[in-house]
Amino acid sequence: MREVAVSLIRAGHCVHPQRATIRDGSWRPTIFPALSVLLVHPVEGPILFDTGYDPAFFAATGPFPERFYRWLTPATLPPGADVASQLQRHGFAPDDIRHLILSHFHADHIAGTHAFPKAAIHCARAGLDATCSSGRIRALLGGVLPALLPADIAARARFFEEAPRVPLPGALHPFTEGADIIGDGSLLAVELPGHCPGHWGMVVTDDRHGEHFLVADAAWSSDAIRRNMPPPRLTSGLLGHAGRVEQTLARLHALWRRNPEIRLTPAHCPERAAEAEA
Repeated sequence: MREVAVSLIRAGHCVHPQRATIRDGSWRPTIFPALSVLLVHPVEGPILFDTGYDPAFFAATGPFPERFYRWLTPATLPPGADVASQLQRHGFAPDDIRHLILSHFHADHIAGTHAFPKAAIHCARAGLDATCSSGRIRALLGGVLPALLPADIAARARFFEEAPRVPLPGALHPFTEGADIIGDGSLLAVELPGHCPGHWGMVVTDDRHGEHFLVADAAWSSDAIRRNMPPPRLTSGLLGHAGRVEQTLARLHALWRRNPEIRLTPAHCPERAAEAEA
């Protein structure tokens, strides 16, 4: 696999009781960072995996019933913390982004999509179809805000399901197959079912860490992967399919036990956010 440079960008955070995300957690409110990932490809240039929060999230949750999203999942985004603004620290402008990869369509992963109008949008057809076919109440219950979708997403979308399938490196067993989304083996999308319709992760070869598996919301933390500790079934069943969430987490745990040196990055992991800020 061709190497890419990987940088984690914290684009705001939300607050939940820890117990909502891991079965043996406390009921105390816990900060969950929203991580976007900047991938600098040697040919394609800067690429983003997810966007974290953005001012567009607060605009979309202004009216009712969408305001309930903001009340139930309080989010914070300091000025200049949106990913488009932070790109300048890495030497890029939003228009430099030619590829935007969306792991799934929850609002804290797509809120900044509007800021990258020149990017192809790589995503799951299943996720986009579910988002576009949901009414406002149903979408809200699933953590989705259709107002965050760009008006031209149908023209810009490139679907994981239609990309060529390639074998993953043996070190990633029990995950065996990825979707080669730009055709050179550098960005391999991997389906991680359960969290919601069309939920995928991404495998890259990180120029500092080797194989790096961006697992999005297949786990809320690295600790959950290490201990194979899923969310309560009420949480995972509300958003997706609890049984599949547990199966996917068990596979990630098996990968970690077999190859603990492989880097696994959940999108809301406090450990990874601390590393990024350091």
